[in-house]
Amino acid sequence: MLKNFTLEYWIDDGWYVGRLQEVPGVFSQGETIEELQENIRDAYQMIVQEADMPAHPESRTMEIEVAVCSGPA
Repeated sequence: MLKNFTLEYWIDDGWYVGRLQEVPGVFSQGETIEELQENIRDAYQMIVQEADMPAHPESRTMEIEVAVCSGPA
């Protein structure tokens, strides 16, 4: 299955750097835009695979409160 995401990217010290806007934490870089696209796909796959990993047998969960921003001021 294929799904479209928005790749936000910029050039930093000659490298194409980018992130998927819809998936927090998926960042990558490449020497070309094509390499960035390939690397961002790999980064997404790693995040998805990690999310599917079973929890540590001794892990626990709890709810916590986190302050959230309403956006740019």
